[in-house]
Amino acid sequence: MKSYNRVLLKLSGEALAGDKKTGFDEATCIEVAKQVKKLVDDGIEVAIVIGGGNFWRGRSSETIDRTKADQIGMLATVMNCIYVSDIFRYVGMETKIFTPFQCGSMTELFSKDNAVESLKKKQVIFLAGGTGHPYFSTDTATALRAIELETDVILMARAVDGVYDSDPKANPNAKKYDTVSYQVLLDKKLAIMDLTATVMCMENKKSLLVFSLNEENSIVNNVKGNCTGTVVTV
Repeated sequence: MKSYNRVLLKLSGEALAGDKKTGFDEATCIEVAKQVKKLVDDGIEVAIVIGGGNFWRGRSSETIDRTKADQIGMLATVMNCIYVSDIFRYVGMETKIFTPFQCGSMTELFSKDNAVESLKKKQVIFLAGGTGHPYFSTDTATALRAIELETDVILMARAVDGVYDSDPKANPNAKKYDTVSYQVLLDKKLAIMDLTATVMCMENKKSLLVFSLNEENSIVNNVKGNCTGTVVTV
Protein backbone atom coordinates (compact mmCIF):
# COMPACT_ATOMS: atom_id res chain seq x y z
CA MET A 1 0.00 0.00 0.00
CA LYS A 2 1.36 3.40 -0.99
CA SER A 3 2.16 5.62 1.96
CA TYR A 4 1.92 9.41 1.69
CA ASN A 5 3.30 11.93 4.17
CA ARG A 6 2.37 15.17 2.41
CA VAL A 7 -0.41 15.63 -0.13
CA LEU A 8 -1.95 18.44 -2.14
CA LEU A 9 -5.71 18.21 -2.58
CA LYS A 10 -7.29 20.03 -5.52
CA LEU A 11 -11.00 20.69 -5.10
CA SER A 12 -13.20 22.16 -7.79
CA GLY A 13 -15.38 25.06 -6.77
CA GLU A 14 -18.31 23.45 -8.55
CA ALA A 15 -17.95 20.28 -6.46
CA LEU A 16 -18.20 22.33 -3.25
CA ALA A 17 -21.38 23.95 -4.55
CA GLY A 18 -23.14 20.57 -4.71
CA ASP A 19 -26.44 20.45 -6.58
CA LYS A 20 -26.81 24.22 -6.31
CA LYS A 21 -23.98 24.64 -8.86
CA THR A 22 -23.05 28.01 -7.35
CA GLY A 23 -21.92 29.26 -3.95
CA PHE A 24 -21.41 26.62 -1.28
CA ASP A 25 -23.15 23.47 -0.12
CA GLU A 26 -22.31 23.43 3.58
CA ALA A 27 -22.95 19.70 4.02
CA THR A 28 -20.47 18.90 1.21
CA CYS A 29 -17.83 21.19 2.71
CA ILE A 30 -18.27 19.67 6.18
CA GLU A 31 -17.92 16.15 4.75
CA VAL A 32 -14.67 17.15 3.00
CA ALA A 33 -13.40 18.70 6.24
CA LYS A 34 -14.16 15.54 8.25
CA GLN A 35 -12.25 13.41 5.74
CA VAL A 36 -9.24 15.72 5.79
CA LYS A 37 -9.28 15.69 9.60
CA LYS A 38 -8.85 11.91 9.49
CA LEU A 39 -5.72 12.39 7.40
CA VAL A 40 -4.33 15.10 9.68
CA ASP A 41 -5.04 12.97 12.77
CA ASP A 42 -3.00 10.20 11.11
CA GLY A 43 -0.05 12.57 10.71
CA ILE A 44 -0.47 13.38 7.01
CA GLU A 45 0.30 16.96 5.97
CA VAL A 46 -2.39 18.48 3.74
CA ALA A 47 -2.29 21.47 1.41
CA ILE A 48 -5.40 22.50 -0.53
CA VAL A 49 -6.11 24.40 -3.74
CA ILE A 50 -9.71 25.29 -4.59
CA GLY A 51 -10.95 26.42 -7.97
CA GLY A 52 -13.27 29.38 -8.35
CA GLY A 53 -15.86 28.00 -10.77
CA ASN A 54 -18.70 28.15 -8.27
CA PHE A 55 -18.45 31.93 -8.49
CA TRP A 56 -16.79 32.83 -11.78
CA ARG A 57 -15.98 31.30 -15.15
CA GLY A 58 -13.98 34.12 -16.69
CA ARG A 59 -13.13 32.42 -19.97
CA SER A 60 -16.79 32.37 -20.97
CA SER A 61 -16.97 36.18 -20.95
CA GLU A 62 -16.73 37.93 -24.30
CA THR A 63 -16.82 41.46 -22.91
CA ILE A 64 -14.23 41.52 -20.12
CA ASP A 65 -10.50 41.74 -20.73
CA ARG A 66 -8.84 38.36 -20.09
CA THR A 67 -6.46 39.76 -17.49
CA LYS A 68 -9.32 41.31 -15.52
CA ALA A 69 -11.41 38.14 -15.86
CA ASP A 70 -8.55 36.06 -14.46
CA GLN A 71 -8.07 38.50 -11.58
CA ILE A 72 -11.74 38.10 -10.66
CA GLY A 73 -11.19 34.35 -10.73
CA MET A 74 -8.24 34.68 -8.35
CA LEU A 75 -10.42 36.56 -5.89
CA ALA A 76 -13.10 33.88 -6.21
CA THR A 77 -10.57 31.30 -5.01
CA VAL A 78 -9.73 33.53 -2.04
CA MET A 79 -13.40 33.64 -1.05
CA ASN A 80 -13.61 29.86 -1.38
CA CYS A 81 -10.56 29.30 0.79
CA ILE A 82 -11.74 31.70 3.51
CA TYR A 83 -15.08 29.87 3.71
CA VAL A 84 -13.75 26.32 3.56
CA SER A 85 -10.89 27.15 5.95
CA ASP A 86 -13.45 28.22 8.55
CA ILE A 87 -15.43 25.00 8.01
CA PHE A 88 -12.21 23.10 8.69
CA ARG A 89 -11.77 25.04 11.92
CA TYR A 90 -15.36 24.22 12.86
CA VAL A 91 -14.57 20.48 12.74
CA GLY A 92 -11.43 20.91 14.83
CA MET A 93 -8.43 21.70 12.62
CA GLU A 94 -5.95 24.56 12.53
CA THR A 95 -5.64 26.29 9.17
CA LYS A 96 -3.74 28.99 7.36
CA ILE A 97 -4.45 30.68 4.02
CA PHE A 98 -1.63 31.78 1.72
CA THR A 99 -1.91 33.97 -1.37
CA PRO A 100 0.75 35.06 -3.89
CA PHE A 101 -0.32 38.69 -3.41
CA GLN A 102 -1.15 40.89 -0.43
CA CYS A 103 -4.76 40.46 0.65
CA GLY A 104 -5.09 42.63 3.73
CA SER A 105 -5.23 40.72 7.00
CA MET A 106 -7.29 37.88 5.50
CA THR A 107 -4.34 35.83 4.22
CA GLU A 108 -0.57 35.56 4.46
CA LEU A 109 1.85 36.09 1.59
CA PHE A 110 2.98 32.71 0.25
CA SER A 111 6.52 31.50 0.79
CA LYS A 112 7.68 27.91 0.70
CA ASP A 113 9.40 28.17 4.08
CA ASN A 114 6.33 29.52 5.88
CA ALA A 115 4.01 27.04 4.16
CA VAL A 116 6.19 24.06 5.09
CA GLU A 117 6.50 25.33 8.66
CA SER A 118 2.69 25.47 8.90
CA LEU A 119 2.36 21.95 7.50
CA LYS A 120 4.81 20.61 10.08
CA LYS A 121 2.65 22.21 12.79
CA LYS A 122 -0.26 20.06 11.52
CA GLN A 123 -2.03 23.08 10.08
CA VAL A 124 -3.98 22.54 6.88
CA ILE A 125 -2.82 25.19 4.44
CA PHE A 126 -5.02 26.71 1.75
CA LEU A 127 -3.25 28.03 -1.34
CA ALA A 128 -5.54 30.71 -2.74
CA GLY A 129 -5.18 33.23 -5.55
CA GLY A 130 -3.77 30.85 -8.16
CA THR A 131 -0.26 31.76 -9.25
CA GLY A 132 -1.07 35.45 -8.85
CA HIS A 133 -0.83 36.00 -12.60
CA PRO A 134 -3.39 35.97 -15.42
CA TYR A 135 -3.36 33.23 -18.08
CA PHE A 136 -2.56 30.56 -15.49
CA SER A 137 -5.33 28.33 -14.18
CA THR A 138 -5.75 26.80 -10.72
CA ASP A 139 -4.57 23.55 -12.35
CA THR A 140 -1.24 25.22 -13.01
CA ALA A 141 -1.21 26.66 -9.49
CA THR A 142 -1.85 23.14 -8.18
CA ALA A 143 1.09 21.72 -10.12
CA LEU A 144 3.37 24.60 -9.14
CA ARG A 145 2.60 24.42 -5.41
CA ALA A 146 2.80 20.61 -5.33
CA ILE A 147 6.27 20.79 -6.88
CA GLU A 148 7.41 23.64 -4.62
CA LEU A 149 6.12 21.95 -1.46
CA GLU A 150 7.49 18.54 -2.53
CA THR A 151 4.21 16.75 -1.95
CA ASP A 152 4.11 12.99 -2.46
CA VAL A 153 1.05 13.18 -4.69
CA ILE A 154 -1.67 15.44 -6.06
CA LEU A 155 -5.24 14.42 -5.24
CA MET A 156 -7.73 15.73 -7.78
CA ALA A 157 -11.29 15.40 -6.47
CA ARG A 158 -13.73 16.01 -9.31
CA ALA A 159 -17.30 15.35 -10.39
CA VAL A 160 -16.09 12.52 -12.69
CA ASP A 161 -14.69 9.35 -11.09
CA GLY A 162 -11.43 9.15 -13.01
CA VAL A 163 -9.80 9.56 -16.42
CA TYR A 164 -11.65 8.26 -19.49
CA ASP A 165 -10.53 7.87 -23.10
CA SER A 166 -13.38 10.21 -24.10
CA ASP A 167 -16.02 12.30 -22.39
CA PRO A 168 -18.22 9.83 -20.44
CA LYS A 169 -21.10 12.32 -20.49
CA ALA A 170 -21.09 12.37 -24.27
CA ASN A 171 -19.97 8.77 -24.90
CA PRO A 172 -21.64 6.03 -22.80
CA ASN A 173 -19.00 3.58 -24.06
CA ALA A 174 -16.08 5.67 -22.79
CA LYS A 175 -13.34 3.53 -21.22
CA LYS A 176 -12.04 4.40 -17.78
CA TYR A 177 -8.30 4.05 -17.13
CA ASP A 178 -7.09 2.50 -13.88
CA THR A 179 -3.61 3.81 -14.67
CA VAL A 180 -2.51 6.19 -17.42
CA SER A 181 0.63 8.16 -18.23
CA TYR A 182 0.95 11.90 -18.68
CA GLN A 183 2.17 11.23 -22.21
CA VAL A 184 -1.13 9.51 -23.05
CA LEU A 185 -3.01 12.51 -21.63
CA LEU A 186 -1.03 14.75 -23.97
CA ASP A 187 -1.24 12.48 -27.01
CA LYS A 188 -4.99 11.93 -26.70
CA LYS A 189 -5.71 15.49 -25.52
CA LEU A 190 -7.49 14.24 -22.41
CA ALA A 191 -8.13 17.49 -20.57
CA ILE A 192 -7.83 16.37 -16.96
CA MET A 193 -5.63 19.38 -16.33
CA ASP A 194 -4.60 22.16 -18.66
CA LEU A 195 -1.56 21.65 -20.87
CA THR A 196 0.83 23.70 -18.74
CA ALA A 197 -0.04 21.80 -15.57
CA THR A 198 0.19 18.43 -17.32
CA VAL A 199 3.67 19.15 -18.69
CA MET A 200 4.87 20.50 -15.33
CA CYS A 201 3.72 17.37 -13.52
CA MET A 202 5.26 15.11 -16.15
CA GLU A 203 8.62 16.90 -16.13
CA ASN A 204 8.77 16.90 -12.33
CA LYS A 205 7.54 13.29 -11.96
CA LYS A 206 4.58 14.30 -9.82
CA SER A 207 1.99 11.52 -9.46
CA LEU A 208 -1.70 12.35 -9.65
CA LEU A 209 -4.81 10.57 -8.37
CA VAL A 210 -8.07 11.53 -10.08
CA PHE A 211 -11.30 10.45 -8.38
CA SER A 212 -14.86 11.48 -7.58
CA LEU A 213 -15.49 13.73 -4.61
CA ASN A 214 -19.04 12.39 -4.47
CA GLU A 215 -18.05 8.84 -3.53
CA GLU A 216 -18.25 8.07 0.18
CA ASN A 217 -14.97 8.64 2.01
CA SER A 218 -13.19 9.02 -1.34
CA ILE A 219 -10.42 11.35 -0.14
CA VAL A 220 -9.40 9.07 2.73
CA ASN A 221 -9.71 5.92 0.63
CA ASN A 222 -7.46 7.24 -2.13
CA VAL A 223 -4.80 8.50 0.26
CA LYS A 224 -4.83 5.20 2.15
CA GLY A 225 -4.14 3.22 -1.02
CA ASN A 226 -7.62 2.20 -2.15
CA CYS A 227 -7.65 4.09 -5.44
CA THR A 228 -11.23 4.44 -6.66
CA GLY A 229 -10.33 6.52 -9.70
CA THR A 230 -7.28 6.75 -11.96
CA VAL A 231 -3.57 6.90 -11.15
CA VAL A 232 -1.67 9.23 -13.51
CA THR A 233 2.06 8.58 -13.62
CA VAL A 234 5.15 9.42 -15.64
